[in-house]
Amino acid sequence: MTGIPNFASVIRNRRRQLDLTQEEVARRIGTSVAYIAHLEADRRHPSEKVVVELARVLGLDPRELFFLANPETKGLVTQTLEGNGESVWETFAKDEKLRESHKITDQEMETLSRVALMGEVRSSRDFIFILQTIRHALGR
Repeated sequence: MTGIPNFASVIRNRRRQLDLTQEEVARRIGTSVAYIAHLEADRRHPSEKVVVELARVLGLDPRELFFLANPETKGLVTQTLEGNGESVWETFAKDEKLRESHKITDQEMETLSRVALMGEVRSSRDFIFILQTIRHALGR
């Protein structure tokens, strides 16, 4: 065992801290005791709905619990830094040549800055893809 907390150990330990039985947790989230036992033994993978309900019942951060249940997804939404120490958004926002070549308006930059706040985009190319998708949806 590595000492790094995983989903199963976090929910088991938190349930015990709160002095709850598997039966009580199962009842509160609307599932079976066997399912809770499987989750705590790391033999089942929870749905997003179950993660949110477990977080609510156990008083845990749903986002962090989701990342524990789905560790491969954290890299998709965490901040990525370019080689110069800037975020991808900062690098993208400063690239005048890219803005000119894609005819990105100030209003579109404002929209993309809001997208950046939702979770760091991994590359400038992703911002262009998002912009093209928005333009297509608006018929531009």
